[in-house]
Amino acid sequence: MEGLAALGTAFAGLASFGTIFNVAWATLLGIFVGSLPGLTATMGVALLTTLTYTLDRDTAILVLICMYVGAIYGGSRSAILLNIPGTPASAATSLDGYPLAQQGRAGYAMALATSGSVLGTLVGIILLVLLAPLLARAALSFGSFEFFWLAVFGIVISGQLTAETSPLKGYIAGLLGLMVAMIGSEGIHAHVRFNFDIQDLNGGIGLIPAMVGAFGFAEVLTVMWRAKAKLVAKREDQDRVLPRLSDLWKYKITIGRSGVIGTMIGIIPGVGEDIGAWASYAAARRRSRERKMFGKGSTEGLTAAETGNSAVVPGALIPALTLAVPGSAPAAVLIAALFIHGIRPGPMIMVEMPDFIYSVAIMLTFAMLAIGVFGLTLTRLFILILRVPREILMPIVFTLCVIGPYALTQRLFDVWVMVAFGFLGFVLRQMKYPMAPLVLGIILGSLLDKNLRRGLMLSDGDLTPFFTRPISAVFVVLIVATIAMSIPSVRAFVSRLFGGAGDRP
Repeated sequence: MEGLAALGTAFAGLASFGTIFNVAWATLLGIFVGSLPGLTATMGVALLTTLTYTLDRDTAILVLICMYVGAIYGGSRSAILLNIPGTPASAATSLDGYPLAQQGRAGYAMALATSGSVLGTLVGIILLVLLAPLLARAALSFGSFEFFWLAVFGIVISGQLTAETSPLKGYIAGLLGLMVAMIGSEGIHAHVRFNFDIQDLNGGIGLIPAMVGAFGFAEVLTVMWRAKAKLVAKREDQDRVLPRLSDLWKYKITIGRSGVIGTMIGIIPGVGEDIGAWASYAAARRRSRERKMFGKGSTEGLTAAETGNSAVVPGALIPALTLAVPGSAPAAVLIAALFIHGIRPGPMIMVEMPDFIYSVAIMLTFAMLAIGVFGLTLTRLFILILRVPREILMPIVFTLCVIGPYALTQRLFDVWVMVAFGFLGFVLRQMKYPMAPLVLGIILGSLLDKNLRRGLMLSDGDLTPFFTRPISAVFVVLIVATIAMSIPSVRAFVSRLFGGAGDRP
């Protein structure tokens, strides 16, 4: 009852015409960003963060959450019509969405994607309200030793599950992020490190310029590097743009299961929406009576993938709010935005701002309703948006990449940081290195550094408490197990031991 009362209070505080207006434009902008190949949810949230600096706290977080939800949903548009996921989260959607579009059922495929996204977000919101306060209370027992391992775990798990090829590349990207975080004044005694006699580096590398470069400018370079995509032209007159309730009821178990899987995947630090979509898709295929249709235009497969990736969004906010460890790359950017707007995510959030988690749940609900309305009513408009030539779009994005970091500090140095990280991100992408661990390394570097040294001061230089305290020991076991499972021979042995890994997408 206490939670329901808090939700009611949060709704009353946010319900206004101004809120509806902000939800509408931010969600619609997010859908456009997600639907255009190359403009990812992370890039959208990073760019919009630089434009919310003058907004009040609740409005700023509201529009960023709406951008996040809208962009993850919007990726299904290009996945269905172009066979190119607008965001990595929609990769699984293209497996059945594009075949449906080729069959002349693009409108119905987008309707199912919309329904799956709405229902997946709803499941995630419910679990957010139930689990986040519990996790925050449990995290109050964390000390310096536990926070050190939490930071290590966040980087390791993201490196393990977001690398496109070898997990080693994910670990390397995470270590690069940690190295960047070490530049400038350290957090305890303000001693300047690794500035190479460049005075502008005394304060460290700015998180926003680095993120805008790695996710924004790098995306511009990557999109211009790739060949153009072609839009599906075939369309049937009988194609529907509204989902059949009978289909949604038929797949109710698939939707519920995918929503829970997506949320649980989101809670794991650094994993992301793409893994949530693939895990939900694989689970649906294993248990489906229509398994042979998967990959050929299965409406169940499409629904499972979209439900799973959208459920990750509320799930990713659970560790972001309660532990200050992002569950996904966009959530990492959102953590930076929370700090910018005076909110300290972490175990103390339930003490300092006990109602904020419920406000976030209401914000997610508004965004969920917005993607439902826009998704079902503006299908034709989204098709037109996808026809915008990249030669027009990319210069606009690059201009925003320059304006955003400069507007925050009025330092030209931050623009050069953005450009440098853009080229670095582009090169790393060409070599199949993931960007999420790099950003997580920058964000978690300060947490890792300060708590390692605080722990050593508390123990007089003794490393034993880092391994013997119960929660620390659990983190050590999880980290060792995660690294071990990234070794093919170990993974194969475990698969044989437990009777096979099961079906994969």
